[in-house]
Amino acid sequence: MVDAERPDRPTSAPARQVLARRWNRTVRRYREAEITVVLLLSLLAVVLGLLLFKVVPGVTVGALTIPLVLGSILLGPRTLPWFVIFVLGVSMLVLATSSSSELDQRRIGAVVATFIVGLIILAASLRRSRLGVAGARGESMLVDLRDRISNQGQTPRLPPDWYVEFVMRSAGGSSFAGDFLVSSKARDGRLLQIVVVDVSGKGEQAGTRALLLSGAFGGLLGALPPAGFLPAANEYLLRQDWEEGFATAVHLSIDLTTGRFELRSAGHPPAVQLRSGSGRWAVHEAEGPVLGLIVDAEFAAVSDTLERGDALLMFTDGLVETPERDISLGIDKLVGQGERLLRGGFEQGAHRLIDRVETMNDDRALMLLHRR
Repeated sequence: MVDAERPDRPTSAPARQVLARRWNRTVRRYREAEITVVLLLSLLAVVLGLLLFKVVPGVTVGALTIPLVLGSILLGPRTLPWFVIFVLGVSMLVLATSSSSELDQRRIGAVVATFIVGLIILAASLRRSRLGVAGARGESMLVDLRDRISNQGQTPRLPPDWYVEFVMRSAGGSSFAGDFLVSSKARDGRLLQIVVVDVSGKGEQAGTRALLLSGAFGGLLGALPPAGFLPAANEYLLRQDWEEGFATAVHLSIDLTTGRFELRSAGHPPAVQLRSGSGRWAVHEAEGPVLGLIVDAEFAAVSDTLERGDALLMFTDGLVETPERDISLGIDKLVGQGERLLRGGFEQGAHRLIDRVETMNDDRALMLLHRR
């Protein structure tokens, strides 16, 4: 009698698939694990040590700096010191096993240079231990932070009869700055809110605070009515208790159907509006204290309408103020450049303006809103 096949018995094909999946996971785990990198770099150091022991032409003791540099890029701060000690031990072993005829000034100098490089890498690893990630991963984290700040500054999609552009330049050309923009559009697509913020400090010093504030302000902007944003932002900054815990901001809330808008300022330079009917520029100065200094601060609103053909500029003080020039003169210069550069059209107008009037000693930001 032939036994009937049991339906729950696994066939050979699924078993092979399970083994293949386990093998792939194991290979991927070891490929991504740091121990694999350590073994490969250690093997490279040993191979170089053997070549040095046999005095292969073209291979010097300085070649051991190659695994040291690679280790400083790929290894974490916990593993890197031990790997550096291992490589320096290999170089000492090569030096100890060398004959007296092979010990010349060049060979001894190469060993000394290798030790100096190792000590520099050890000092750098001690600083990285506060972060807990390797050099390449740390740089990727900074790139991710920079991209998040840039994404926060992207404005929502607007109706075809509206054009908006935002440009930010950091002091010294760095990717991090204390100036940023956050924006929010209501679900019905009618109300648009834009906030341009200038955090105390400049460049990388203000970049970390700008990242934290951009996330917090972005959440507040979409959850509160326009009149409640600046008071809530002020309370948030007061709770942080930073040594340089202040910031200036200008808040715009505009009805995309009628063009009616309200401006509120927290110690920020005024916004300027180009009226297409008369060709004149109007300065909107709203009163309000700097964020993070006064409890229960109040912020007055300035109202106006953006007619068809009009444009509105919001900017930070780095664009219009210098130690040698008053802010009012800087605004006059910006308006004068705007009359010339925006006469032919508003497309890429913010880039043209900031390139013409920018200074290199402070962060600069410029927002252009145009109603077609």
